[in-house]
Amino acid sequence: MQRFILVALMAVLSTYSASSQDAVFSQFFANPLYLNPAFAGAKVCPRVVMNYRNQWPAIPGSYVTYNASFDMHIDAIGGGLGVLVTSDRAGQGVLTTNTASLIYSARIRLSNKWFLKAGLQASFFQKTLDWDKLTWGDQIDSKWGFSNITNEKRPTDGYYSIMNVDFSSGVLVYSDRFYGGFAAHHVVPVNTAFTENGENYLPMRFTTHIGYMIPLVKGKRVRPGDPTISPNIVFMQQGPFHLINYGAYFKKAPIILGIWYRQFFEGSDAVILQAGFEYDKFRFGYSYDITVSQLGTASGGAHEISCALDFNCPKKRRKIHAIDCPSF
Repeated sequence: MQRFILVALMAVLSTYSASSQDAVFSQFFANPLYLNPAFAGAKVCPRVVMNYRNQWPAIPGSYVTYNASFDMHIDAIGGGLGVLVTSDRAGQGVLTTNTASLIYSARIRLSNKWFLKAGLQASFFQKTLDWDKLTWGDQIDSKWGFSNITNEKRPTDGYYSIMNVDFSSGVLVYSDRFYGGFAAHHVVPVNTAFTENGENYLPMRFTTHIGYMIPLVKGKRVRPGDPTISPNIVFMQQGPFHLINYGAYFKKAPIILGIWYRQFFEGSDAVILQAGFEYDKFRFGYSYDITVSQLGTASGGAHEISCALDFNCPKKRRKIHAIDCPSF
């Protein structure tokens, strides 16, 4: 346990001087605007989505992330409009990042069956570091542990805080059964260092995702309630880190089940089990990441919960083809 605590503390302290990474969710399609801004308005009618993730709860200094989004298609602007709010807490609140984003996605008809959406995202974020929760090397006594008073200079209010803007983009191609896209986050370099002379640039995050809806009943179109299987691949890269996610969903209303395997280029990371249900316009999903890396089960894995609520479309809306992809 002491080894795990040391590893967790080192991970938190490293964010003070090294390039940080974005939070990673396991229920990709239950958090569509976070995955790819081109998903804004993909459901056509208004929807609200909420997500919660607690990663490595058994280790002191776990990562807890919340977010919520609203999006819909608006005829007057010829595309989708979305709002995304995210709050990420690392190290039990040592490092907190709050982000608010406004997203617009244009829709282009490629043919009678194929469509393209291109999205742009503008974000405002605030990153805060709680100095009083940090520990320093000069506090360590060889006999008594962290018992000394540090010589590091404490900020007046006990916090380091920075605010800045950020930009992202994405594209999405889909038909009745196929959906695939690419997203690039942090396309404009932003220095997130807390000190005036420091440099801490958040690396660009690239995401590629591909999925296909396979109906398990005869027929040319997938009707609501029909059983389906959806194999998917989601690839992510941010700085030196690469994540490949292979998975599949089975859906037979009202039940949705999923299983995923996530790995780095260097080795395995986790097996993800997902279960949820859909009733009328409400969806709920729960997933658990079983850690299979060197951290093992002692990390506590990761718990994730998603909720979504769809609303009726405004009257006199012209018919628009919605993206038919898994709920999570």
